[in-house]
Amino acid sequence: QVQLVESGGGLVQAGGSLRLSCAASGRTFSNYAMGWFRQAPGKEREFVARISGNGNIKYYGDSVLGRFTISRDNAKNTVYLQMNSLKPEDTAVYYCAADNSLLVLRSAPAYWGQGTQVTVSS
Repeated sequence: QVQLVESGGGLVQAGGSLRLSCAASGRTFSNYAMGWFRQAPGKEREFVARISGNGNIKYYGDSVLGRFTISRDNAKNTVYLQMNSLKPEDTAVYYCAADNSLLVLRSAPAYWGQGTQVTVSS
């Protein structure tokens, strides 16, 4: 079992930045691919970014490419999402996810965090 706890959400003006963190516990962190998803009110959950266990492979959703950066610190069992040039349409609950497969993580992660709210004002 893997437990995931997100932090770092909040209210920010358009054009600003936030960094989300997700602390993991329960298993060997480096064995797991990690990712971020988001869900806005009335919309389906959307893939944001994912990263391989060693951090060498990263993928991003089209809507955040060039603005968001995913990274991880395996010594701290933590994955990060640096969000720059935020837009009102980035407003959503952001979820951390984990799976031992980078491929499976894209669509059906085994583990989810509780989510953290990000609100971008115009």
